[in-house]
Amino acid sequence: MNFATSTIACLCAALLALAAPARAASTPALTPIKVSPHVYYFHGDSGAADAANQGFMSNAGFVVTRDGVLVFDALGTPALGEAMIRAIRKVTPQPVRRVIISHYHADHFYGLQAFKARGAQIWAHERGRTYLASDMAATRLAQRKVALTPWVNDATRLTGADRWLSFSGASTIAFEMGGMRFRIIDMSGAHSPDDIMLAVDDDQVLFAGDLFFGGRIPFVGEADSRVWLGALDRMLALAPRAAIPGHGELSRAPARDMALTRDYLTFLRRVMGEAVAELTSFDEAYGKIDWSAFDKYPAFAQANRLNAYGTYLLMERESLQQGQIPAAPPPP
Repeated sequence: MNFATSTIACLCAALLALAAPARAASTPALTPIKVSPHVYYFHGDSGAADAANQGFMSNAGFVVTRDGVLVFDALGTPALGEAMIRAIRKVTPQPVRRVIISHYHADHFYGLQAFKARGAQIWAHERGRTYLASDMAATRLAQRKVALTPWVNDATRLTGADRWLSFSGASTIAFEMGGMRFRIIDMSGAHSPDDIMLAVDDDQVLFAGDLFFGGRIPFVGEADSRVWLGALDRMLALAPRAAIPGHGELSRAPARDMALTRDYLTFLRRVMGEAVAELTSFDEAYGKIDWSAFDKYPAFAQANRLNAYGTYLLMERESLQQGQIPAAPPPP
């Protein structure tokens, strides 16, 4: 390598080194959307987490009280957590005192370390500890480092809670903060093992987490759709004036807007249940099903097949438990 070539190589390396932090700093400025006198939320994209949206594909929000700010969920990267803090400061000088996490899925809690670094107290369902200690958590972090580099990187930390919430047979934990009344509602075992929702009682607003997907296909995966449908009934019984979903548009008519999530889960259970009862293979059943009622909604292409397969396996388990289909013979 001659001097000129070496110099050019060094310059290229230097430019690349400068470009990496510049790209990381390009996280979009977040715009809080006002829901009620005290409640705001951030609305993420509808698709999967990727470099184009920089992981901003879920919702989060906050409540301004006279004694500080309460945040619900922390988005999917540390950079987005920082962006949330900057956006909150434009609304109020009050510090963030507490962050409540709806569940330990990557797109809802990777921003936690930004809040933790500033002294906020983290609350989450006690079952989230099991996820953080699992191989699945490590595998997901490794995948995100590839899919969302440089916004998720070696400096990203999976942050646990300061208070792990135990419901001890009760379904809610009520508390007050800054003169406002809140309820944390246990919905565990529906979308994830550690689902919780937050009711802001004074403003009649519900942070629903991923139990409600607004205007798009939900991510079901290995969720228990039977428990999930029961959770939707409990959610509607709360009769909120507004519901903020984990993904999708704010709803000011929750009974109407939750119908898509309910109808989709019910449809999956019916068609996959029929396939299991008829001993039809998943691939054959999937190819025969008319998906036209749902295939125009956002996230259908990314999520539907995985959702259907997870539901197929669930319906097999339910049928075996009920003795409706014979168990497969053991391998020779």
